[in-house]
Amino acid sequence: MANEEDERTEAPTEDTAEDPTEDTTEAPTEDTAAEPAGPAEPERESAAGRSLAAVGTGLKARLPGAWAALRPRLPRLLVSAAAGALMYASFPPINWWWAAFISIALLSWVLTHRATTVAGGLGYGFVFGLTFYLPLLPWTGNFVGTVPWLALATTCALFPALFGLLAVVVRGLPGWPIWFALLWAALEWVKSVFPFGGFPWGLVAFGQAEGPLLPLVQLGGVALLSTGVVLVGTSLTAIALEIETWWRAGSRAGTPADEAAEDAEAKPPAVLLPGVCICLVLLAAIVIWPQVRHAGAGSGGEPTVTVAVIQGNVPRLGLDFNAQRRAVLDNHARETLRLAEDVRAGNAPQPQFVVWPEDSSDIDPLVNPDAAQQIAKAASAIDAPILIGTVLDVPGRPQDAPEYTNTVLVWNPETGPADRHDKAIVQPFGEYLPMPWLFRHLSGYADRAGHFVPRPGSGVVRIAGVPVGVATCWEVIFDRAPRKSVLNGAQLLAVPSNNATFNQTMSEQQLAFAKVRAVEHDRYVVVAGTTGISAVIAPDGGELVRTKFFEPDYLDMQVRLKTNLTPATRWAPILQWVLVGAAGAVILVAIRQNGWFPRPLRRRSGPTGEPADADGPPDELDDSAAAPPSEPESEAETANDTPSTEDGDTHFGPDKGAT
Repeated sequence: MANEEDERTEAPTEDTAEDPTEDTTEAPTEDTAAEPAGPAEPERESAAGRSLAAVGTGLKARLPGAWAALRPRLPRLLVSAAAGALMYASFPPINWWWAAFISIALLSWVLTHRATTVAGGLGYGFVFGLTFYLPLLPWTGNFVGTVPWLALATTCALFPALFGLLAVVVRGLPGWPIWFALLWAALEWVKSVFPFGGFPWGLVAFGQAEGPLLPLVQLGGVALLSTGVVLVGTSLTAIALEIETWWRAGSRAGTPADEAAEDAEAKPPAVLLPGVCICLVLLAAIVIWPQVRHAGAGSGGEPTVTVAVIQGNVPRLGLDFNAQRRAVLDNHARETLRLAEDVRAGNAPQPQFVVWPEDSSDIDPLVNPDAAQQIAKAASAIDAPILIGTVLDVPGRPQDAPEYTNTVLVWNPETGPADRHDKAIVQPFGEYLPMPWLFRHLSGYADRAGHFVPRPGSGVVRIAGVPVGVATCWEVIFDRAPRKSVLNGAQLLAVPSNNATFNQTMSEQQLAFAKVRAVEHDRYVVVAGTTGISAVIAPDGGELVRTKFFEPDYLDMQVRLKTNLTPATRWAPILQWVLVGAAGAVILVAIRQNGWFPRPLRRRSGPTGEPADADGPPDELDDSAAAPPSEPESEAETANDTPSTEDGDTHFGPDKGAT
């Protein structure tokens, strides 16, 4: 829509449409062609120079028009960019949880602006997404370059862009703050399942690990927490807009002060609905908070278990850490032996089991006697079973097309290998390459992806008689992985991870996700990383102990085993579907109400000067809405939306205002 406006305002007249240099670049005449070839070279160079000059002149002529089109949009572009940056600031390592509310409020202001069109909503949402995901995900390009990072961030930015488009569609409906929140929840669900299985990294809820609304996640899962944050932000914008409208009405030029006061008393700002929305979100968090706090403190009657976490470290970071597989295995065995010495010296409690990270033994101990011997030696020294992360061959595969499973294996001191968990959600472009026929031609790093395959399972292993739920690294960001483990009887959650390919920022973000899962399912969460950050997290989301990044260390402490099921564990998927269904229904209602999509209308004055009926046919457009090219355009006109008129009416279908 904005492009059409630009074309209308920038189209040259018939007198100026012709290129002034056209005559000088005509084909040579017969006399000219008969001249010797020598002098023709400078003439051709001169013609090329004139052509370049003509292009430059054309661009220069268009720049004022482009700036005129950009200038009224610039404030909204800057606000959208600032909103995305604030959303990033709510995540680790900054952890300004409150920034998410301001972010959503600013984005809502942009999308409810009367000059924002459907296409504008798409663009502003995309700008928001870029300034959010670009600083959130740079660790994805640490060792593979900037192209994968930019591609991933751009793909993720498409979802806020779609939100912006749909938000403009539904903003004319009463109660738009609620509908905005539903749209956001629905698009977060889409992002969590599409494409290639989804990428839930960056859901609003995961930036609230330190925020006061975190208890909501125990009530309705990540979807409810995200919806609550967005609803508060949109409601704040609605209140601000209502107060602004009321203030402008009270101070309108030409209105006596006493009459303005009477009008203000008669028509107070309509802040009831957004105010109720904010109060309901806060009330729900307050009601559930005592239960979350009690879960962290414990009742004293729950069984306990002492668990140790080993962080052995890797010789150096990077994609080639797998080439150092034996060194990584030796590091974790060595740190386990150090723990065993401290236990014998009375400096550490005897653990009932030990958790090693993902990929702590990339050498298959089931077929490699040396690896098996190292693990058995460590388990015997600590006198406890070890939960090791390893890579196992899929049997029956040809040598030129191998497949592997990312496996967490229980290794007992006396009997060796026992229970196992195979990773059920494998990482695209890291553990496997989707659509290899395409991506191998787009990036030289494509073939570095592994050949891992998912394997279904219960998500639970039994170690030392304790049912432990396992969400291996990448799996922790997906709702279904920890939920499945808890529903299958897990009394403790373990998150073995390998962040050697990334950096501390990624580890901080993943740790925040684990905190959200701890509160969501009311379980202790044990995080074990090859390079860090390893931690033990209480059911209230608090860190009990943690390691430093890129340093060998161990953790050894007592945790409680829990068996209760939270409302989120039981019902969160149903709530998610309700939110998605409600969002779809709202979109359909808005489309029907708007006549498919919003069309900017201006009521045309009749012969008597009175405005035409608001219910008149939509084709009665004011021809003066498009200013002549010689006159400067207002902000609304340049945006190809409702012009800035005195009465300020904007219609999205019959009798619907823009805000």
